[in-house]
Amino acid sequence: MDPVVVLGLCLSCLLLLSLWKQSSEKGRLPPGPTPFPILGNILQLGFKDISKSLTRLSEVYGPVFTVYLGTRPTVVICGYDAVKEALVDLGEEFSGRNFFPVTAKARKEFGIIFSNGKRWKETRRFSLMTLRNFGVGKRSIEERVQEEACCLVEELRKTSGSPCDPTFILGAAPCNVICSVIFQNRFDYRDETFLNLMEKFNENFKILNSPWVQEKHNQQSEFTTENLMITVTDVFVAGTETTSTTLRYGLLLLMKYPEVTAKVQEEIEHVIGRHRSPCIQDRSRMPYTDATVHEIQRYIDLVPINVPHTTTCNVQFRSYLIPKGTAILTSLTSVLHDNKEFPNPDRFDPGHFLDASGNFKKSDYFMPFSAGKRVCVGEALARMELFLFLTAILQNFTLKPLVDPKDIDTTPLVSGLGRAPPLYQLSFVPA
Repeated sequence: MDPVVVLGLCLSCLLLLSLWKQSSEKGRLPPGPTPFPILGNILQLGFKDISKSLTRLSEVYGPVFTVYLGTRPTVVICGYDAVKEALVDLGEEFSGRNFFPVTAKARKEFGIIFSNGKRWKETRRFSLMTLRNFGVGKRSIEERVQEEACCLVEELRKTSGSPCDPTFILGAAPCNVICSVIFQNRFDYRDETFLNLMEKFNENFKILNSPWVQEKHNQQSEFTTENLMITVTDVFVAGTETTSTTLRYGLLLLMKYPEVTAKVQEEIEHVIGRHRSPCIQDRSRMPYTDATVHEIQRYIDLVPINVPHTTTCNVQFRSYLIPKGTAILTSLTSVLHDNKEFPNPDRFDPGHFLDASGNFKKSDYFMPFSAGKRVCVGEALARMELFLFLTAILQNFTLKPLVDPKDIDTTPLVSGLGRAPPLYQLSFVPA
């Protein structure tokens, strides 16, 4: 028989098998686009910006639908109501972490981010307790962030107003805060050990440690040296890269919209002045600055489809039965860019977080750190750092772009799970 005919028959059989499999699961999984044999819906998703592809599909199939990444079904959840129902109301049932082949060899499902079950629960509880013991959420950690903000300002002064790429400096500041928590010591920005540490973490981030050993003879314990070392790595990577990327993106937006920057600096001058460092108590008296920091996080949509979850058991979700172990994608884009909660969501506007009187307005739709049981363990620290670092920079410098503000491109570089701003240079002109 002609090989082409054989190949055609095989593909037809695979297609029929795929269609039969999907139809047999209709009573359990939500509907979605018809998958191709073997490839599933990969060709329909457009991996350059998968979040936009999923948003388009939600307009056809509703807030809950199924796509196939290869032969494996993945349930996609969009919109505030559905995302909250999954991550908060059914937090335990949706708290599993999806398996990542790229991380499996190095992490072996250790740490906080990619672990599951008993190991994840005990490691997360231990990490939160340890971070609190080291001062996170207390006055002592604020003093460390303030100290680092001063060091950041001094490092920026050394640029003497010359054009520079802020990537390294803005990455070093949050990394040093984590160093001060874990090692009880910060590093000079030019220290060779510190530079090597940042290089290693940057490498690890791109292809996606203090051991307690009284426990080494307990075969049931999750507090092994390997797990604790990977947990510390998770804290470094999550606490450094996400904050530094947000800072870099924030400065780019502030150059693009100088009228916003001017209002923030006016508020800084009125509330803080020039002769003392910003503190976290200032935030309650600076609604426009607070709104601007929130708007930066909302607008950039740093992790658009969240870190993927899995179901920990068979889950009755709305009118569907989602089997245990099913991969789950929750679209944070659909929440952060909801056009009813945030009018003109694709426009950068701090007014999204201000009421008619100019007071700061909280929003339940503000989920840049995810929500529920897998919410970021460093959320409080990250929010403190973003406010204090950005306020300290704008208190001491005028941001001078190398091009006309209207020509600044803020289109994100989309890669993997996260978004990053395009590379750029600017001048930090002393105020």
